[in-house]
Amino acid sequence: MIKAGIVGATGYAGNELVRILMQHPEVEIKTMTAHSYVGKTFDEVYENYREINETVCCEMDMDRLADECDVIFMALPHGVAAKVVTEDILERAMVIDFGADFRLKNADIYEAWYNVKHEGRELLEKAVYGLCEVNRDIIKGKRLVANPGCYTTCSILSLRPLVAEGVIKTNSIIIDAKSGVTGAGRGLALANMFDECNETVKAYKIAGHRHTPEIEEQLSYAAKDDIVLSFTPHLIPMNRGILATCYAELKEKMSYDEIKEIYEKYYGKEYFIRLTKRGVFPETRWVKGSNFLDIGFAVDERTNRVIVVGAIDNLVKGAAGQAVQNMNILFGLDEKTGLSFAPIFPA
Repeated sequence: MIKAGIVGATGYAGNELVRILMQHPEVEIKTMTAHSYVGKTFDEVYENYREINETVCCEMDMDRLADECDVIFMALPHGVAAKVVTEDILERAMVIDFGADFRLKNADIYEAWYNVKHEGRELLEKAVYGLCEVNRDIIKGKRLVANPGCYTTCSILSLRPLVAEGVIKTNSIIIDAKSGVTGAGRGLALANMFDECNETVKAYKIAGHRHTPEIEEQLSYAAKDDIVLSFTPHLIPMNRGILATCYAELKEKMSYDEIKEIYEKYYGKEYFIRLTKRGVFPETRWVKGSNFLDIGFAVDERTNRVIVVGAIDNLVKGAAGQAVQNMNILFGLDEKTGLSFAPIFPA
């Protein structure tokens, strides 16, 4: 059995990770840390686990975690992992980081967008960007995985085939994305209170969202050229889910079938990426609670643009599910292990 430690188990992503790992046939959850709930059992924090998970939450002790666990999941915001993950820790345990500390290869870009000093520059070359459907071959054998962000997972995978095939004008890319409120985490914030976010939709961090350089970097790898794009996120009054609508101008006239052939080439054999039928577009309700990404598209012949729509559950494919998929790759398991459950509907 793989012994797993979860740092930040009581956040929304950490909670989702607990749910998934409890059903994983090859994993034993060894340790769960939660700074705000030290000494409390997990079912005291989340009562849906009553008499199912009575693990006592403890403080983070990386040395103890590395000694007790085969893999450590860092389900915490940016700025933490870079401070506490060391060469010594990585020699004893694999680390999968939910934060942004090791996603960008250039620490200066990270510092500019996140406004914090990068404390783990020496580990950047050892980290791999854990976008499973793209990097599975280089994830194998690594000790440090940067789990991609939620907006980035949906946006990159939705656009990557078209970028890699060179059929769109990359300077025309616009991504309009919507997220449920859990994307902001479990901490108290006025903007996320019911009366503040219910019955309204708002764009936020316009021309300045931190996931922008991550999307640009990964799509630039696919294009083999630098890409600069526009990314605008929106907050939607729902609990979970991301819908990304991506626009790009085609270099030449292309039919629906020609573009469909490109997506089939890249994703036709991918279990967790589902391509919708012509005229059917993804909705967040059809991926809720699952590790699936649904992708649909249309060609606007009038403007010569392709419009690609992607949908994921931000807490699963956008966080905990992808982390477990990464763990499965690291340990040589079938990627679907513990993750092949269907989306929840109604929910």
